[in-house]
Parts: sequence; C-alpha cells; structure tokens
Amino acid sequence: MSDDNEIWHGRHCVFKMHVHLVFVSKYRRKVFGGDAIDRLRGMFAKVCRDFEASLVEMDGESDHVHLLVEYPPKVSVSALVNSLKGVSSRRLRSERPDIKGRYWKNMLWSPSYFAASCGGAPIGIVRQYIEQQQTPH
Repeated sequence: MSDDNEIWHGRHCVFKMHVHLVFVSKYRRKVFGGDAIDRLRGMFAKVCRDFEASLVEMDGESDHVHLLVEYPPKVSVSALVNSLKGVSSRRLRSERPDIKGRYWKNMLWSPSYFAASCGGAPIGIVRQYIEQQQTPH
C-alpha cells in the first residue's frame, strides 16, 4: 500500500481507505523531541505492517502526534489504535527512562484519540452521485 492513486483489491472487495489519527500524551506533557518522533515513526510503521496497513505520513509536536494510515477493510480502527498506542508506549518508555519517570502508571498516551476518515470525494459529491442513481420502478 504505497501508491497514492492505487486502489487495492482484496479477495472479495476493492478498497482505498485512509484514517487520520491524533494521539495526545497523557496530561498533555511535552515529552517528544525530534528523536522520539523519529523512533515513534518507525514503531508505528512496524505495527501498521503487522496489520497489513501502511503508514502514509506521521509527524508530531512535543505533546501529540498525527498519523495518516491506509488500511484494509478487515482491520478495525479501534484495534489498530490500541496496538499502535500500546506498542509505542511500551517500547518508547523502555528506551527512554526520562519519559518513563514522568508518568505514574506506566502510561504514555491519553486514553482517548481522534480518528477521521479521509480521502476520496467530498461527502457532497458522493451524496450527489448516489442521488443520481437510476432507481428501478
């Protein structure tokens, strides 16, 4: 899943699905530097490969990260998010003792997240296309 214009084929489906995810550090603490963002990028890419998904883009600031992930329809967004947050939290805290010491219960991420579907045509265009379908009489 790498070409931006490529439509993917499954056994019984054709798809092109993207999700925009935002993860915030617990208590919005400013714990990420450039090296942490780079490490997270590699961790997120590995988890995505395990889900047969693709990390299209990832960047962040000192207290949150944004991800753009292309994923197949068999993957639930919540399962993907749980794995992304769990693996990255565990690994980054083990590699960076300075981060580990800033949190009380071994948590790096806030329990909530933002997810938005993206890509394809705007909703208005899709609605217009559906309205123009020839309903059989």
